[in-house]
Amino acid sequence: MQITDHRTKQFSHRLKDFFASSRCSARFFMTWFSPASTFGPRERICVESIFKFHPLACVVIVSRSLDTERGDCILRPFIDSGYHIMAAAPDLPSLFENTSAEIWFRRLKEGQVDPGGISLSQNLSNLLRLVILFKFGGIYVDTDVIVLRDFSNLSNSIGAQGTHASGQWNRLNNAVLIFDESHPILLQLIRDFTSHFQGSKWGHNGPYLVSRVIKKIKNTNSFNLTILPSKAFYPASWHIIGRWFHSPKHEMERQWKAAKLQELQLETYAVHLWNKQTKMLVVERDSILAELFQRCCVFCDG
Repeated sequence: MQITDHRTKQFSHRLKDFFASSRCSARFFMTWFSPASTFGPRERICVESIFKFHPLACVVIVSRSLDTERGDCILRPFIDSGYHIMAAAPDLPSLFENTSAEIWFRRLKEGQVDPGGISLSQNLSNLLRLVILFKFGGIYVDTDVIVLRDFSNLSNSIGAQGTHASGQWNRLNNAVLIFDESHPILLQLIRDFTSHFQGSKWGHNGPYLVSRVIKKIKNTNSFNLTILPSKAFYPASWHIIGRWFHSPKHEMERQWKAAKLQELQLETYAVHLWNKQTKMLVVERDSILAELFQRCCVFCDG
């Protein structure tokens, strides 16, 4: 459970000062609940990809472990290169104020909510991204999302993860969320999270949450909400993304790779790498991801 100290108490003020002083072209948010030592090359290339296509953006990584001297060392190359990035330890009680998350979090701390068998940090991340966007507005991306183009023409958008043969979406995902401050959909998502929280059911408080809430809305246009096709953020599902890590072995695979890269250039804003399934995979030379990493890096190896 969170321990409040001077850094966390200053969270909202630090963010407001950061945004005001940086004159951001866009606000990007990430969360990181793991130790700073595990924020590795894949996470750093995800951050690089944001700045590649949004060089004047502000990036906030909501994280206690990165809001440290060790975290500063990790982020220092970005800061020294003139990019606007900060890590900030969250003040959860203050952030959750005036939403249904406030009572839910208090009951959780008092032992009245069963945290379940899934990592509490994972479920808190699902809630935290909703509340931060509700309070500040901007773009949330998971730390395993590679940005491939400018997001400036997107607003109040969420991406489909899967679709029926008819083209109608059957599941949404919360790895990328783009919302204005105080958007009413966010308030509905927060309420559903706190009302129907299940800590032992994978996805219930994340992808399934956004899917079931938005499925109830008959007219998304009335909420100023855009559902983007799966190719926007999830061009490869979790069970086939592994192919993108491997270099082509023969001419047919090389042709497939070339066609896929062309398709991504035309239709895709970002790629979710599904770290839960791929964290042990190595990006092979000449693979799709090797080429994408080279396209979206700002500290490139050449």
